[in-house]
Amino acid sequence: MILAAALLATLQAAPTPTPTAAERPMVVVVEAAVKRDEPTPHGRIGMSTAYRISDAVPGRTMEFRKRVLHVGAAIGPHPLAHDEVYYVLSGEGIVSSGADTRPLKPGMAAYLYDGATVGIRQVGRTPLTLIVAYPVAQPTR
Repeated sequence: MILAAALLATLQAAPTPTPTAAERPMVVVVEAAVKRDEPTPHGRIGMSTAYRISDAVPGRTMEFRKRVLHVGAAIGPHPLAHDEVYYVLSGEGIVSSGADTRPLKPGMAAYLYDGATVGIRQVGRTPLTLIVAYPVAQPTR
């Protein structure tokens, strides 16, 4: 009985371990729940529709977003503090990294490096729909 009481006291006093990735439940995000129309980031060059998909995920270590650049819109040049990927779902754009400028179409991705100054602009008659992914500086809580 004394041994059982001592074991129970030890178990009650032990700190709760942080769940491992395998123990954490997945998070499913419906894009309609995180949709908002707003000026584009980095210069407010036209309007966009942002889907901040990963914002709803606690403890995340990466950002995963969908952004639609409306006709004539652009994400202005900005320096990166991490690697970043722009993946085109629909529409056409021109991406720049430093002095390098390239066209992007559906099914194409631009891998952009830490330290580069980058930007992307919509071209053509239809909006440019992108997936943007990059690591967060510090995991969220």
